[in-house]
Amino acid sequence: MNCPYSKFPRQIILQISNAKNSSMNGQIYHFPPDFLNLLVDTIPRLCKGKNDVLIFFYSAGVSKKFLADLSDRLRTDEKGINKYEIARTALVRLNDVGDTAIRERREIVKRVVEFNDFSRCWSDDQIAAQGFVAKVRDEVKFKDFFTRIQQENESKLEAEREKRQQQEKERLERLHQKIQKRKDIRSELIALYQEADTKKRGKQLEIILNRLFESEGILVRESFTITGEHKEGVIQQIDGAIDVNNHLYLVEMKWWKEKLGPPEVMQHMMRLFQRSDVRGIFISASGYTNAAIFDIQKALNQRIVVLFTLKELLLLLEGENSFESLLKSKVEAIQLEGKLLYDV
Repeated sequence: MNCPYSKFPRQIILQISNAKNSSMNGQIYHFPPDFLNLLVDTIPRLCKGKNDVLIFFYSAGVSKKFLADLSDRLRTDEKGINKYEIARTALVRLNDVGDTAIRERREIVKRVVEFNDFSRCWSDDQIAAQGFVAKVRDEVKFKDFFTRIQQENESKLEAEREKRQQQEKERLERLHQKIQKRKDIRSELIALYQEADTKKRGKQLEIILNRLFESEGILVRESFTITGEHKEGVIQQIDGAIDVNNHLYLVEMKWWKEKLGPPEVMQHMMRLFQRSDVRGIFISASGYTNAAIFDIQKALNQRIVVLFTLKELLLLLEGENSFESLLKSKVEAIQLEGKLLYDV
């Protein structure tokens, strides 16, 4: 038969229940009540005799043992049972057994939608049978369309879920890598306290701090020198420069035994005043004298200069706060209150 429903997808039977309907005992009902009642109204009209209804189910693969009691009733009390009771009893039982009867339920629906020889029906049932078969076909066609739409939506949702899961996995991986980098950087900074060679220690400090900036996505320009235009040689040594929130900061790093005094800080201040719209950062392993703090404080109304101690950075690396957030808090204290925050 060249019926458009001859290739009947398995998922129609699985989805025709409009997701899944459960009985009181928790079993899955693959035929919802409305569709089951439609089959009960249809199948008896396709069969002339009561025994023909049983044969319809047998031909769909239902075991004779499964319907043995119905067959016995036909033999012993044929008038006490009708075609509709046979159909309903068989269909309800097939629903009750759940997944084990998927193949039989699929074949039953397949046989109904493929039925086209209505001359085999009673003459009084032929028109009604055609109408009921058409209803089954329409219902199946709608459910099939609904199922495809549902599956497409579920596929999209699943793809979105997988995308979000992958993004979350990548985020956690980046976070793990960042945490590990911070641990490594902190360990390397602590190890520098054992370095006796001051020149080597200073160079390593620059490298490690640049790694800290890079790990937080801060644009870094490593240390560079400026030479004179008239062969004066190196006239300035810049430890480095970083770009944070579109502000350029010249960075000066010192690891001295004594606290930094006015001469050391003013040298860096002069570099800042020679450039327009540039901010400054001091990082000192030994802290600052009161005189150096006083001199920088006086210059804050002309240029933003942010002070750090190495101890602050070690504490920062122990937690989850970023260098950028710490820098922001210090800049806001300068801009709003005119305060220099350091060693906080």
